[in-house]
Amino acid sequence: MTPPNEPPAEVNAAPAPDAAGLVPGHPRTTPDATPAPPSAPWQGSAPQQPPLHAPGPTGTPADAPQPPAGTTPPGGQHAPGAPQPPAPGTAATPPSGPQATRQATRPPRRRTQRIRTGLVVLGVLAAGVTVLAALNSGTRHGLLDPRSADPSGSRAVSELLKERGVTTRVVTTAREAAAATGPRTTLLVTDPDRLGATQRRQIAWASDLSGGRTILIGPTSHSLTELAYGVHTKGDADPKTLAPDCAFPAATTAGRAGLGDGLRYTTSAARAIACYPSDGHPTLLVLPAGTTGGDTVVLGTGSILLNENLADEGNASLALQLLGSRPDLVWYMPTLEDSDADSRDAGERQDFLDLIPAGWSWALLQLFVAAALAALWRARRLGPLVTEQLPVVIRASEATEGRARLYRKARARDRAATVLRAAARERLAALTGVAHTQAHDPAALGPAVSARLTGGTHDVTGLLFGPTPSDDAALVALADHLDALEREVRTS
Repeated sequence: MTPPNEPPAEVNAAPAPDAAGLVPGHPRTTPDATPAPPSAPWQGSAPQQPPLHAPGPTGTPADAPQPPAGTTPPGGQHAPGAPQPPAPGTAATPPSGPQATRQATRPPRRRTQRIRTGLVVLGVLAAGVTVLAALNSGTRHGLLDPRSADPSGSRAVSELLKERGVTTRVVTTAREAAAATGPRTTLLVTDPDRLGATQRRQIAWASDLSGGRTILIGPTSHSLTELAYGVHTKGDADPKTLAPDCAFPAATTAGRAGLGDGLRYTTSAARAIACYPSDGHPTLLVLPAGTTGGDTVVLGTGSILLNENLADEGNASLALQLLGSRPDLVWYMPTLEDSDADSRDAGERQDFLDLIPAGWSWALLQLFVAAALAALWRARRLGPLVTEQLPVVIRASEATEGRARLYRKARARDRAATVLRAAARERLAALTGVAHTQAHDPAALGPAVSARLTGGTHDVTGLLFGPTPSDDAALVALADHLDALEREVRTS
């Protein structure tokens, strides 16, 4: 007889997986392989090939002695469970059983390739958006900056002034600009309206006492009160080149210039020189600065200083004569630090979107479109609904008992009594012929039930529509009474 813990011998049959998930006669591939846990009845699993034994006279006798572990019995067959090295020159057979199942559950290579492809696509999109944002980051980058070679910069006029011996110094604060003024200095203020009240007073005081020239580009009424007293704006000029129409030497020498896309001004100063009028109002004013010998030039626009416009008409000549009248040029580019509360209250307040370059809005829009397209491409397609059997069938008695435990744990005697009475009323209505819509009406159900009862008086209304039981014992008694009432009506 074969011992119960010893498998029968195998003859000319394919080896089957042992308890460790390995095939006898093949090497162990992973030393830490453990059998997978058994699946639930409703879960699918890969079928395994059962071991094929050949008992009886056609194979090895069932009670034949087994060879020692690690030895080869006659015929070249190995005992199940005996570790054996692979034969020389042969490749290892792929594992089967639980080990193969575990390897099959690993993420497929195709999923990894899809993830990599998606990351590459996102990287290409991000790089493209960055390049487009850099190319379209706004055409006014470095506006009136003498160090910028962009179309909106002013490096060209700065280089021309350098060739004529004029040194250009860029400052960004009103204190530096005021300290650098003098009779041999031209002070250019690129954005006077950005200055606060304190900064405007500093520049006006320095201009009056320096004896040099101060050039204001595009000032409005917000800054003209302190920087150019007696000058007021008069709307926008026509977008065209204008003739000088004045006796100012720099204007008459330059001829026509592109000052038609800025502001127009009016002035009450007696000795002011008005040039390049548009509809009767000048776009360039020259105001003498008291007895110091200096002057203040008000330009309605700074377009004649831009790299892209310097070669048009007489822009270069006018710019060189205005900025090169002194050997030193202080190029003052105000920053937000020179603004104070009163300038923001006067209309210079900017929201968050105004601080973002124009190109980034298009970049964000492109990113949004790319994300939407990626979502549509990779989104899960919802198909029709399918029915699926529940993995576990719960009997009605178990569900009722579970709900009763919940009621008891919550001390919901009122809810439990309501459920018991409602169910009893519906069953009694069906037994007594009362309509289903009147099953919960005491006037309709009470007399019908009482008519089916025999012997004695019964408080049917109090039993079916009474108050909530005061304790658990009263609730149990209510359930017993309802059962007795229903049995009596059913058997009457």
